[in-house]
Amino acid sequence: MQDLELARIPAGAVTLHDARRKERRRVLLEEFEIGVYAVTQEQLSELIGEGEEHPHPRRPAVDVSWQRAIRFCNAASEWEGLDSAYSFEGEDVVWHVDADGYRLPTEAEWEYACRAGSSGPHYGPLKDIAWTAADGLRAPRDVGGKMPNLFGLFDTLGNAWEWCWDLLDPARYGDYRVFRGGGFADEAWNVRASVRRGGGPRMHHDDLGFRVARGGFDTVRGAQGWSEAADRERAAVDGPLPPGWTPRR
Repeated sequence: MQDLELARIPAGAVTLHDARRKERRRVLLEEFEIGVYAVTQEQLSELIGEGEEHPHPRRPAVDVSWQRAIRFCNAASEWEGLDSAYSFEGEDVVWHVDADGYRLPTEAEWEYACRAGSSGPHYGPLKDIAWTAADGLRAPRDVGGKMPNLFGLFDTLGNAWEWCWDLLDPARYGDYRVFRGGGFADEAWNVRASVRRGGGPRMHHDDLGFRVARGGFDTVRGAQGWSEAADRERAAVDGPLPPGWTPRR
């Protein structure tokens, strides 16, 4: 399989915004690794596909569900002899936070890695760093075609949305998982480091892919801005939806 190139991200902090609950929380992060590029069509096909040839091997793998992204992470870990980050209990996925294998980034990791020290909505001029609706595309472009951020990561904004580990809003959306970053058909207002969207774990779309992360942590309560206890607490709190959000159907 084509190597999954990773960048080492230093420890730091990021502030996350929950629009519905009108809350901000500061998350302290330990050092971790994250993909320099989104997982490509070629990588997905070679590891868990059916052996088909993709005409665009360097484009980000899209139309990928959260569940399939999880399976890719475990398959990549097995390929490299690492401890799998995930196990399955029926339809539920358990993250073993101390495992050294591949996994999806937490939402806090993703935003911190995307921002790379920047504080605005973008880490550079959008036309230079992201494929968006302004480019008039009908499909994602090859990874790495725009300028990287200061961590050396490409396409964290634009080209394809990227799945994260976290639940979107369990009080209103149940098992919906977060995706971030915006896609090739999105207008600029939707391609920002803070924008959150989500979908069911089996949902897939033609502008939705993922990038992998690595890093294990010595805690049983959660890690890197996520915890199972916090998910349960958030699931018990209801309230009005923020503008632009629609009820789950």
